[in-house]
Amino acid sequence: MTSTRCDVLVAGGGLVGLSLAPALARAGLAVALADRVPIGMAPADPGTIDSRVYAISPGSVAFLEAQRAWSALPADRMQAVEAMRVEGDRGAVLEFSAHDVGVRALAWIVEEREIRAALVPHVRDEGVVVLAPCRFASLAFAPDSASLVLDDEDRVEARLVVGADGVRSWVREAAGIRAVPRPYGQTAVVANFACERPHRGCARQWFREDGGILAWLPLPRNCLSMVWSTPTAYADELLAMDAASLAGKVREAGHDKLGALRLLTPAAAFPLRLIRVESPVVPGVALIGDAAHGVHPMAGQGVNLGFGDVEALVDVLAQHRRTHLGDLRVLQAYARQRAEPVQRMQALTHGLHHLFGDSRAAWLRNTGMQIVDHLPPLKSALVREAMS
Repeated sequence: MTSTRCDVLVAGGGLVGLSLAPALARAGLAVALADRVPIGMAPADPGTIDSRVYAISPGSVAFLEAQRAWSALPADRMQAVEAMRVEGDRGAVLEFSAHDVGVRALAWIVEEREIRAALVPHVRDEGVVVLAPCRFASLAFAPDSASLVLDDEDRVEARLVVGADGVRSWVREAAGIRAVPRPYGQTAVVANFACERPHRGCARQWFREDGGILAWLPLPRNCLSMVWSTPTAYADELLAMDAASLAGKVREAGHDKLGALRLLTPAAAFPLRLIRVESPVVPGVALIGDAAHGVHPMAGQGVNLGFGDVEALVDVLAQHRRTHLGDLRVLQAYARQRAEPVQRMQALTHGLHHLFGDSRAAWLRNTGMQIVDHLPPLKSALVREAMS
């Protein structure tokens, strides 16, 4: 049995945890990073595309630049979103353009594995102690520290434990933080396709009469990433289709905007639910990323909210690194910083889901889209909110 002591233990090696650990180390804190799976990854076949992609906002680009990760991303693995077209279920259209708000891109579509590959070296370079793979057994608290016991009886003692371990967070449950999940009754089906016609950097989204949402995100080399949020029964039908049938169905649902589609990655699925926590902090523990909040993927803001959490938490802990990091008064400063942007995004996505899921509201939602499309100041405000 071994014992590791540190200022902060980051539990969870996803993109948010991988960005937090070296940032805290640069702020002068002793950091350990623990995860159930290895932190490193095998080299990927450049001829393939990761099934998981993210729409990285300009605000998150600035954060990753500050972490020296953005410049490490290969230019040919990123796609600028230069325009977005949203269509309602009764013909309404809402269009956004990067040019109209004076920016290079509304967002950048990047594969998860590429961002991970850019972050992992900084974990090592900054002297973060890596404990992976490992499994968590128990979490206990003393007045000025927390103790995480691993399943091999090794122990990690930290002034603060940060739960970055995802939507089904073990740390959240072990710390007694109550999460309130609200299932949407929908499943997101994701897959990548090659397109017959050029997408020209345009992201497309369709709100469908069945309450589902189909999104096409542009990828390099004239490919697209599909996220189809749909009632679970229909998602099961999509998952059961062969490659050609699924490509045909996606082409039809997208009104043949990009011609014939060819499936590149097998379809995968995950259930959708809103997650609210009573508080992302308790004495000795702070939650970030999906452990702290779950949002509908229609706005593609999940990872961006997580990077915002990291920025806020690093800022607070750097200011209080000589005090008790797990003190609730310190952690509540972080919680206050993040409360408004998280609540605002959850309210937006949750409200849109219900608006488009109600067949009685068809006139209201489509008229609203048309009004917004003809009010440039309001459109610009919406775009800048999503870009933060």
